[in-house]
Amino acid sequence: MSAHPAPGPLDGITVLDFSRVLAAPMATQILAELGATVIKVERPGRGDETRGFEPRLPHGESAYFFAFNRGKRSITLDLKDPRGQDLARRLASRADVVVENFLPGAMDRLGLGYDRLAADNPALVYVSATGFGQSGPDRTRKGYDTVFQALSGVMAMTGEPDGPPSKTGIPVADMTSGLWVVIATLTGLAGRAATGRGRHYDVSMMDVQLSLHALNAARLFALDEDPVRTGTQHPGRVPSAAFQAADGGWLHISGSDQHWAPLCAVLGLDDLAADPGLRHNAGRVAERDRVMTALRTAIAGREREPLLKELRAADIPAGEVRGVREALADPHARARGVVAEFEHPTEGAFRALRTPLRETTGAPPPTDAPPLLGADTDAVLTEFAGLDGGEIDGLRAAGVI
Repeated sequence: MSAHPAPGPLDGITVLDFSRVLAAPMATQILAELGATVIKVERPGRGDETRGFEPRLPHGESAYFFAFNRGKRSITLDLKDPRGQDLARRLASRADVVVENFLPGAMDRLGLGYDRLAADNPALVYVSATGFGQSGPDRTRKGYDTVFQALSGVMAMTGEPDGPPSKTGIPVADMTSGLWVVIATLTGLAGRAATGRGRHYDVSMMDVQLSLHALNAARLFALDEDPVRTGTQHPGRVPSAAFQAADGGWLHISGSDQHWAPLCAVLGLDDLAADPGLRHNAGRVAERDRVMTALRTAIAGREREPLLKELRAADIPAGEVRGVREALADPHARARGVVAEFEHPTEGAFRALRTPLRETTGAPPPTDAPPLLGADTDAVLTEFAGLDGGEIDGLRAAGVI
């Protein structure tokens, strides 16, 4: 049975989800929101470790877990028990997709690696999401989001030029890797539709972070310069930075050559507007210190909101620097349905962010609650593994489920 009352684009696709924590669970949540039936396999008694992460909701559930596990069905299986492994293989024989994020080799040792499962189900799309990938000298090395930010060069480039390295404000390594797990899954399903056969995809968080350096690498290869921290400033465009207004509020202004003269007019910088050497971005980059000093001085004498109105009227790309609460409460965000509400069996009504994918020809997919631990074990083992009540009771008594 699909997780959605109305068919989604992935309706009829079954995903067997062996992942936990963030990157891959985020990916399988997206697949669930697109209509796939996602069966989350968890450890008996404990489940995904994020069920124990802070902060807690009023009735004890983890807000962290709620953020990345909506719309799934939860079953519990002891994958160290041969009976649990056998059940997992039976489920995989009926699945379209397997997603896992164990260290390389772990699934093979459990008898759940790609080669073993594909022997029974050649059409299976199998996605392995790990820190360093299935090959290379660091393949068994462990790490978390901020470790990958550090190792990849992201952390060294984040922060003010005269300050220390900093992590990003969001878990960028996890979340961008989760998107590539989705891309791998959809690529595999598209390829299977053409050939009838599945494939094994190797998604490395480290690879994903390095891929984000496309522009930085272009600069390195072109100029042999290692990119450095620039704070809110764009290294190749002036102006593109955050500025503080007279009332203490911050705003960000970013523009191209066509915005330069209007910006100078709004700020009363007639001398800069008249300088032919500043009409093009290359000249402004060369004179960065002079230009930025003039812009900061002019903006520091203006109140933020009236200035933003003038900038918008002049069609200059600009916006206030907001906190998360303010950003999510914005009328445009509300009109786009960014925040949704779902009902959970123990927590009641709870708000969450909806998938940003919008289909203009239909309503957005519903946002379903995350599952209680093992809530769907009996139903899934009956439906997908053909077990009866007595068999299920025996497995539960033995601690296998």
